[in-house]
Amino acid sequence: MKYVIAVDCEGPACVVGKPGGSLNDAPAQYEFARRQATAEASAAARGLFAAGATQVIVWDNHGGGVNLVYDELDERCDIFNGVHALRLAMLDETFAGLLFIGYHARDNTVAAPLAHTFNSGKYQWIKINGREIGEMAVDAAVAGAKGVPAIFVASDDKAVAEAKAFFPGITVVTTKVGYSWNAALSKHPRRVLREIEAAAQSAATDRAKVKPFAFASPLEVEIRHKRIDSADEACLPAYGWQRVDAYTVKRSINAITDLF
Repeated sequence: MKYVIAVDCEGPACVVGKPGGSLNDAPAQYEFARRQATAEASAAARGLFAAGATQVIVWDNHGGGVNLVYDELDERCDIFNGVHALRLAMLDETFAGLLFIGYHARDNTVAAPLAHTFNSGKYQWIKINGREIGEMAVDAAVAGAKGVPAIFVASDDKAVAEAKAFFPGITVVTTKVGYSWNAALSKHPRRVLREIEAAAQSAATDRAKVKPFAFASPLEVEIRHKRIDSADEACLPAYGWQRVDAYTVKRSINAITDLF
């Protein structure tokens, strides 16, 4: 009964970033976001432990991986942070589920606060096997390759809809309703914590309802860049991408981990 809680910082309650910019461009919002993401992760952990979890690993997964307020996390949690490790390196076949806290909708999503896929300044969209994908689908596929299902997500309404489309049966909590890149109608941050705790406990209890997620192999990946020079760089011989048009590149990979 081991779980990983993957934590990003754009999806928590009341987080909308800087007008015309990102979360990291707004110091006061970032400080609130890191504390609210910490609180939401702790709430999910409490629900998991109430459902019988023996280990809960919180993965700090925003930017450079050093965002959460670690001494405010439930002290029963273990913490994975930093960079330059394999994605979900701490997860193996012995885990019962993956949970998403604070993730966001994919690129090219209307009225989704701070929506992007890995790099908001670089990509317009990423497709795998012809379907636009976001960070949740990628991380769920990495876990799914080891037989571990994504069982829970707490985020804005657009990200929640995305998760439900990719992972039938997943348990969700909507933290806010998006109105634009930088606007949302949010639940009170403390009320969200109670909802997350109860829903995470339910997700752990009902985890068998969700199947591990996977893309059909080989994976046909397309990325549309926001700048032509970025697409130029991707097509250098060292990276192995082929040009589709001025902004779009493609390549075929055998496994989701080859994306990185």
